[in-house]
Amino acid sequence: MVEISASMVKDLREKSGAAMMDCKKALVESQGDFEKAFEWLRQKGIAQASKKSSRAASEGLVVGKLSADNKRAAIIELNCETDFVARNEQFQGFASQLAELALEHKTTSVDALLNQKHGNETVNALLTEKVSTIGENLVLRRVDYVEVTGHGVIGLYIHAVGGKLGAVVALEANREAAAEDLTATARDIAMHIVSSKPQFIDRSEIPAEVIENERRIEAGKEDLAKKPADIREKIVTGRVDKIIGERVLVEQDFVKDPSRKVSQVLKVKPDLELKPVSFKLYILGAQDDAPSGETNGH
Repeated sequence: MVEISASMVKDLREKSGAAMMDCKKALVESQGDFEKAFEWLRQKGIAQASKKSSRAASEGLVVGKLSADNKRAAIIELNCETDFVARNEQFQGFASQLAELALEHKTTSVDALLNQKHGNETVNALLTEKVSTIGENLVLRRVDYVEVTGHGVIGLYIHAVGGKLGAVVALEANREAAAEDLTATARDIAMHIVSSKPQFIDRSEIPAEVIENERRIEAGKEDLAKKPADIREKIVTGRVDKIIGERVLVEQDFVKDPSRKVSQVLKVKPDLELKPVSFKLYILGAQDDAPSGETNGH
């Protein structure tokens, strides 16, 4: 029998939000296979699709910076050991400085930003100095930079409570428009992404194996076991369609007005429409598979 460690149970609990005992049972049932255990929890209705625990794996800040013309943006996650340091003005100022540098130099990776010169020193050297003066280990965890051309606009939103959530979204407009017609909607879409956490922009992005995986999970649920095959198939199709729709940005109910879909909000005026082309969602401490949408895959 496979030994189920406390860390395995903890990791499954953080991903599923299920109780410790349920997580341990799932791991026992799946012989220690993490993904099978997660599927087991979902089939039992204990875990929700794509829901992660809100507990962060570490402390720190998510910080974003937007260019004056709303065409470029950078977003970073800087980790520290305690919430006390995360609220420290020196730490916050350093995180803001890193985001400014990422925007200025169009930096798309952690290594590139750490190697970037600032004055006579590299960012990595500055980071080392901050570790010494602040007294905690600091880690630049991730960096992203996005930009749009033509009639596009960038939306940026950082959740005000603690700076633990943030999103940036690139939107293309179908025609030239005044900034005031675009920027407010762009920010609203970024705020919606932070709140609703989509994984994809639209259904064309979803890999076939993701849909097949959902079908397998739904088909294995106990409430369908005694249904006739044709009825079971219809129910599975309906459930999977609903699950997928909840993960797709343009099909989600708009957080500020649930009577409208995001696709409707993107139609700013009868002749003016915005189209999402990519987005980045940062959840402090989340694993690297946190939701993030790109038209060319992710």
